[in-house]
Amino acid sequence: MPQEIERKFLVKSESWKKHADSGEHFRQSFIYSRSGKSVVRIRIAGEQAYITLKGKPVNFTRPEFEYPIPLADARQMLENLCDSAAVEKTRYEVKYHDKFWVVDVFEGGNAGLVMAEIELGSETEQFDLPPWAGQEVTADVRYCNSNLAQRPYSTWQS
Repeated sequence: MPQEIERKFLVKSESWKKHADSGEHFRQSFIYSRSGKSVVRIRIAGEQAYITLKGKPVNFTRPEFEYPIPLADARQMLENLCDSAAVEKTRYEVKYHDKFWVVDVFEGGNAGLVMAEIELGSETEQFDLPPWAGQEVTADVRYCNSNLAQRPYSTWQS
């Protein structure tokens, strides 16, 4: 079964920018299952579009199935089928030591939130934490994009 093994961290400085690519704009939203066992994500990344089915995470791992779809279909799905507001962000790829990280700079209702993610081959895989990566938020469900769509970062109380 395809799976995603991912760790997430808040970003505490802008020093990652000097090593980042030019970035790509993402727009995505979600269709939620009644059982809470899964979520369907519709994503437009630049001029590409995808539908992704994600299961509930256990530790850092969850089932994930992703398929390319026509851009026009994705636009219609975002407009007519998704249960939440779209999450918009610019995603940058940053190489640190021998690993590739992504840094997401959120917009709209999630403006001010900057998160770094690393995908791993196993839950026990070792990696070096970049100096710009701060608090780990992998286990904090508020930082899942599917939750940010329903409860944007700007609505959180400190």
